[in-house]
Amino acid sequence: MLSRPAQTRSDERLLAVRSGVSHPLLMPATRRDFLTRLATGAAAATILPAAFPAAAAASETHAPVGARTVHETFGAWESAFVADEWDISWTRKLTGKHKAVFDSPDIESGLGVVRSGLWQKQYAEVLKAAPADINSVIVLRHHAIILAMAQPFWDEYDLGRKHKVIDPISEKKTSNNPALLREATGAPPPFAALALDRQMANGAIVLACGLAFSQMIGEVSKKHNLKGDEARARAMAGLIPGIIMQPSGFFATTLAQENGCIYVRAS
Repeated sequence: MLSRPAQTRSDERLLAVRSGVSHPLLMPATRRDFLTRLATGAAAATILPAAFPAAAAASETHAPVGARTVHETFGAWESAFVADEWDISWTRKLTGKHKAVFDSPDIESGLGVVRSGLWQKQYAEVLKAAPADINSVIVLRHHAIILAMAQPFWDEYDLGRKHKVIDPISEKKTSNNPALLREATGAPPPFAALALDRQMANGAIVLACGLAFSQMIGEVSKKHNLKGDEARARAMAGLIPGIIMQPSGFFATTLAQENGCIYVRAS
């Protein structure tokens, strides 16, 4: 049965009930407490993703979307992608017993991506599920589309400053893509192990919203005065290798559910 819970906490309660894991709403926890436990090797299996508060999201403000912005977004999307043959072959990889799609529309310091990694870790530790039995699909859409871009793209187009991105460890403004944190940037090893590209290397499927990606094409167009295919090609070159572009984030999310994934609002 397809499910689209209205609130992330409802999703997490459902996972808790199904897995027999203690739910974090029953225990006091802050993000710093959680990261401290993770850094010192404490078992993350007793902590579900709601242990992360939404404080970072409050610091990441965005201008409202006006009619002109919507018109320009759809125009850029139509010119860039309509002629493409979309790749939905990823659905054939959803063969595991445990499948979830992590819908990530907000930047939220990259914690939507981390929640996917924690879910995989918890199912492996608590349910003794083998890697082949766990399928995680991460959908990066809306504001979170910038998490799909490699660090050189962030540097060139100053995405950290423009989007007021907050580092999940220091809780300060950062110019780094928080979904790609490494030990070298101050991330504890257990946290860095949940980075987007490392999850992909372990089999996670990451999908990007084509509608939202038109914003990245726009960044290229404005800076380099490029149009059409040239701007699109340059923006696509800045995408983290292995991420699969989809017509939209809601297309990707619903298709994942149709192929057996439980829906999780991850950010």
